[in-house]
Amino acid sequence: MSASLNGIHHVTAICSDPQRNLDFYVELLGLRLVKKTVNFDDPGTYHFYYGDGIGSPGTIMTFFAWAGLPPMVSGQGRQGTGQIIATSFSIPAQSYSYWIDRLAAAAVSFDAGEARFGEHVIAFQDPDGLPLELVAQRTDALRAPWVDGPVPLEHAIRGFAGATLCLSGYENTAELMTGTLGFREVGQEGSRFRFHAGKGHEAAAIDLLCMPEEHPGRMGIGVAHHIAWRTPSSEDQLRWRAVIADGGYDVTPVLDREYFESIYFREPGGVLFEIATDAPGFIVDEPRETLGAELKLPPWLEPRRERIEARLAEVHIPIKAARTASPFSESR
Repeated sequence: MSASLNGIHHVTAICSDPQRNLDFYVELLGLRLVKKTVNFDDPGTYHFYYGDGIGSPGTIMTFFAWAGLPPMVSGQGRQGTGQIIATSFSIPAQSYSYWIDRLAAAAVSFDAGEARFGEHVIAFQDPDGLPLELVAQRTDALRAPWVDGPVPLEHAIRGFAGATLCLSGYENTAELMTGTLGFREVGQEGSRFRFHAGKGHEAAAIDLLCMPEEHPGRMGIGVAHHIAWRTPSSEDQLRWRAVIADGGYDVTPVLDREYFESIYFREPGGVLFEIATDAPGFIVDEPRETLGAELKLPPWLEPRRERIEARLAEVHIPIKAARTASPFSESR
């Protein structure tokens, strides 16, 4: 294919306590919970989707909740090679100081000392240790934010800025990105190689961090599970599937994720890649106004609803405590 993928669709990670995850991503970061469902492959666990007002592709952060593990079982992951070691969100350049104050008021440790490729970066972790970044960018290069969230509109997160992949060697992954997926190599700083996926407001910076002496990562709590790239339609996805299979990669059949269709494969460095369709989106089974309010199950799991709900911890969505009642409001 001569086309390229349209940037990031979503990033999926693993958390422990689902309520703590909700509190952090909705109240502190100001993302909207656009879907409360379950892991279709493990329906005894939650799957949360966060994003802008409707969960537009390019804004969606999702979590599998590994709650209730037996005491002798550690589900904690480990950062290392073959993993996404940072997920980056866009903020307006003028909001850099606001977010430093907001994180400090919430007692979240952060590092605001790094400028990368000319942009200021605030690095921090969520309550499970998942590495996150806020990247200060020009407002004219950003998406529109969620207009009804707890963060003042002028400072709200604007979707993904990009992601960093940690690899023991980067050349084969770079070749896949430029030669097959249509990404563009745009720069290098030391052992960090930057590629752009998508164009305009949809563009994302994908960094390959080459760390040959780093230990391999381990999947678990506090680790990103996979990154998904955007494609407009099912027809485009099938064409991508053929291209990837012809390139010698093992790629799954098309899987119905209810809100998009997915195919999966591992890139040469070990990171799990997905290609997801933009359609049908998150308003397919509930109104825009009440997105995320109810537990949604796909038709094939509805007969098991009672058993599934009995296994899930009760959670509440920390909105409409919006702009004045949030425990993180001190910095506003």
